[in-house]
Parts: sequence; C-alpha cells; structure tokens
Amino acid sequence: LVALTLYKKPSTMIARGRFVLKSVARLSARQEPLLSHGSPLISQARSIATPSFQLCMPITTIDVPTMGDSITEGTIVDMPVAPGDYVQPDDVVVVLETDKVSVDVRAPEGGALVEIFGEIDDVVEVGSNLFRLDTDADAPELEEPAPIKEEDTLTPMSGAETPAAPTPAPAAPSPPTAADAAATTPPPAPKVAPPQPESPAFMGQRTERRTKMSRMRQRIATRLKDAQNTAAMLTTFQECDMGALMEMRKKHQDAFTAKHGIKIGFMSAFVQAATAALQEVPVVNAYIDDETQEVVYREFVDISVAVASPNGLVVPVLRNTENMSFADVEHNIAMYAQKAKEGTLGLDDMAGGTFTISNGGVFGSLMGTPIINPPQSAVLGMHATKMRATVDERGEVVARPMMYLALTYDHRLIDGREGVTFLRSIAEKISDPTKMLLEV
Repeated sequence: LVALTLYKKPSTMIARGRFVLKSVARLSARQEPLLSHGSPLISQARSIATPSFQLCMPITTIDVPTMGDSITEGTIVDMPVAPGDYVQPDDVVVVLETDKVSVDVRAPEGGALVEIFGEIDDVVEVGSNLFRLDTDADAPELEEPAPIKEEDTLTPMSGAETPAAPTPAPAAPSPPTAADAAATTPPPAPKVAPPQPESPAFMGQRTERRTKMSRMRQRIATRLKDAQNTAAMLTTFQECDMGALMEMRKKHQDAFTAKHGIKIGFMSAFVQAATAALQEVPVVNAYIDDETQEVVYREFVDISVAVASPNGLVVPVLRNTENMSFADVEHNIAMYAQKAKEGTLGLDDMAGGTFTISNGGVFGSLMGTPIINPPQSAVLGMHATKMRATVDERGEVVARPMMYLALTYDHRLIDGREGVTFLRSIAEKISDPTKMLLEV
C-alpha cells in the first residue's frame, strides 16, 4: 500500500491513509470479543482502537463534567451506545448518577465512539477522562431493505409428483365370543378402599427480587439517618380551618387565572404564610453551625418544596419568597414540578433552603411527623383536608374542612414557645387569609 501511494498526490495519500485506519478500527470492533481473551493489543477499557491508532485518528476526549460545587464524583448507571457506534451531536453517551441528580453526558459533535473509560456501576471523578470520539468518522448510511425476489416465493411447481395413495389399514380382528370371554375372565379380587391423601396447605408464590440502591436513594437514606442522630427533633401539631381559603380560591380562581395564566393552589398560600411566620419568629429560620458552635440567623427566606419525581423525592428551592407574590410562587412551583417529571432538575435548583414544606396530603395522609432536612432547623408538614365536626364562635357544632399541620423542629435551637407560636401563626393566617394581606 505504501509503495503504491508513493506515486499519488499528498492529498490522495492522506485520504487513503485515513480510510485504512477507519477500516482497521471497524474490524477491531467486530473482532473485539474474540481478541479480548488473549491479545495484548486490546486494553481493559471499552475501546476499538489501540494506542498506535489513537495517535493517528482525530480523537476528541470528553471529560466528566462539573456537577456542582459539592459533587466530586459520579456513578455510571447507563451507557446507551457502545464503542464503534456512530453518535450524532447532543446524543447521550453516558448517564452519571450523583447524590442528588442524574446527569446526561452528551456528545459535543458527531463521530464514532472509540472508547468509554468505565463500565456500569463504576465511580468516575469530576475532570477525569470519560469517553473518546473519532470526529472524522463518516456517518453510516441507512440500509434499504432488500426487495423480495419472485423466485424466492413459494409457488406450486408444474409437473410435481402426486403424493402416493395411502395404504389401506389391515382388517380388524373378529370380536371374541361369550364362551371365550368367560373362560379367560379371572375371579374378581376383594375391593380395598385406597388411602385418601392429605390435602396440602395452599402456598402462593414466594419469590424475592433484589435491586441495587441508586446513589440518590443511598444519599437520602444517609441524610435522613444523620438528621435523626444529630438533631433533637420534636413535633408539635395544630389544626387549621381551610374553609376561608377554599372560599377565596373558588371566588377569585377565574380572575386569577385570566390575569396570571395559572391556577391558584393551596401551596402558594402556605408559602406566603410560612414566609411571614419566619420573619415573625426568626429563630426558626436560623441554623446551628456545628463546627464553630454558632447560631446563624439568615435575613432571607428560601423555602424548599418537596416534590415527587420518578427517581425519588427531590426538594427544589423557592428563593427569596419574602419578595414573591402568590402568582410568582405558583409559577415557580409549576416549573419545578415539570422539571422533576422530565428529570431535568439541576443541582442549583435544589441547593440551599432555610425551611421546608412537605405536602403529604396529596397522597391522602391524615397526620405524620416530617423529618428535618439538615442543616435546616424545622419542617412543616401539610396533610389531607377532611370534613370534621367543630364548635364555632356561637357554640354550635358545625362541619368544617380541617387540616392537621405538623411542625418538626430542632429542640437544640428552638424552644417549645417559639415552635408553637410559629405553627399557630401559620394556622391563623390560613384560617383568615386577610391577615396575610394586612400583615398581622
């Protein structure tokens, strides 16, 4: 090949050299399962190119991207493509899972995937090499299905041999006479009742299934257990009359939707009520710095809202809620809910937070004790609204829509007086929404 290319132009030599390298690379990909058992040219990584080929091929190396300030590593959980496959720009090559989110690492440009530095469940560090692309590879052409040939179809052939006639069956033997049957019949044996088998007990299926815990699930379990082991958690309860809020929502729903383009829900009212109560009782918005043994008071309010996602519970943050209106809260919650459904929540969306609201009522929970999300000092639990008998101001027993509210707080920092005062303030603002308007 080299002798033949000496008589060609330099551009032709380069083009043919690249063609040879690509052909060898594709051949190596097809023979990789056979060569990996004994050939020293095949490395332990998922690769279709040896080091000598990598020096000549136009290789682009993609590193593990930065996934947040506190994230230093991730776990490979999926590899949709394999070495040797051609990927288009923005195709997902590797899926990494961290303590908080899953990150799709995409191809920056089109090319053939040469190598992936790792396997499923391998841990890779931020900034290390993740995979390599041959950006000079040609995109494969779509193969058209071969047309069906007429001669391949099954058609009756002329002149075929007719099948032979079936052989007649032999004549049946004549039935025995009565005398013969009497001579050959043995005497009847005594009848013995067979033992009845015991009916076995009914046993259903008793199968088990094991699945590996995701990195996010492991991190959630660790943080929840650390919260129990560190904070002196205490839960207090309060009942809340939802009638006035439901009436206000029903009365102004159409006008609110027409102006802001989104419906008003209960969560925006609770966010506003919690924000006002946090400003009234600032110790609930503070936290303990265990390293310096100091109490840090925050002059802003960032409320974390627990949202269910396919990968588990995530807690995006509504920032500076003291400056938000009801419409702002509803728009931000809708945006985070859509991101959680699509799995596109980023680390910046969940970082921080000074207080958490968890709404277990959407699943029908009547009462529960939420767990603090460290380093926060308190969490509010909302529950289902049920019609219950209550006594009104005139002393009459009436049915009202009631909700139980639960506040779990760190008793190391928050005393019972502050905790009960804070929760009662939220309940009063929800029972009479005009108090939020008048800031009382």
